[in-house]
Amino acid sequence: MKRKRLLVVGDRVLIKPEEGEQRSKVGLYLPATAVDAQAVQGGRIVNTGPGLALPDLGDHSDEPWRTAGGSGREARYVPMQARTGDYAIFFKKAAVEITFDNEQYLVVPQAAILALVREGETPDVIEQLGL
Repeated sequence: MKRKRLLVVGDRVLIKPEEGEQRSKVGLYLPATAVDAQAVQGGRIVNTGPGLALPDLGDHSDEPWRTAGGSGREARYVPMQARTGDYAIFFKKAAVEITFDNEQYLVVPQAAILALVREGETPDVIEQLGL
């Protein structure tokens, strides 16, 4: 039996939501006003799309919808800032709830993500300052 895969497209992320706590598992505090109004939510990113597709500027045709017999170029994307394994705080209203293999997930556009927590990385600026 073939195993199904869930592919995320474009600049969207797949998030396993964290439910009902004011303090997230990564130590972020979500104020009661944000939690009660359900304005923001947190969760772990389990998959990301490739990013926002860039147009092919090499085609100078007057009719951009036509393809020139397959140019052989691969699609190019603006890279995603969010990565698998990051913890994301995002606008809940922008999320779409889905169920895949009996698991609940949220699909969230990268633009709706307010902050990311990434473990094990030190920003270059902090390293340069020696902090």
